[in-house]
Amino acid sequence: MKYQKLIEASKRAKKYSYSPHSNFRVGAALLSKTGKIFTGCNIENSSYSLTICAERTAIFKAISEGQRKFRAIAISTDLKEIIPPCGACRQVLMDLAPEIDVILSGSGKKQIIIKLSELLPMPFDSSMLTNH
Repeated sequence: MKYQKLIEASKRAKKYSYSPHSNFRVGAALLSKTGKIFTGCNIENSSYSLTICAERTAIFKAISEGQRKFRAIAISTDLKEIIPPCGACRQVLMDLAPEIDVILSGSGKKQIIIKLSELLPMPFDSSMLTNH
């Protein structure tokens, strides 16, 4: 599979997860168009609304280091089944990396690749912010 290295990076990122409240570890690995991989993990807070997901950690890290174009993001959990990104992550990814492939993998061997646009049809975007 062409994204195997990316999937493995997302699985390694899980070990840095700070999830003492849910014990739900998530790792993400984002591939830039230059070939650089940025990883992220979920980081919980006792006020759950202040928690940040692995996907947003990875893309914010990449953006903060000057990357603006991306190819794919791999997302891994410890669960056997495949878990898609939450709505907040879908929106952030759509704003910052709308054309990427999303690779989902669980602890088993099952993996799927899906376009982000399929996960978030009819997204809110910056074109809707213009004054009319």
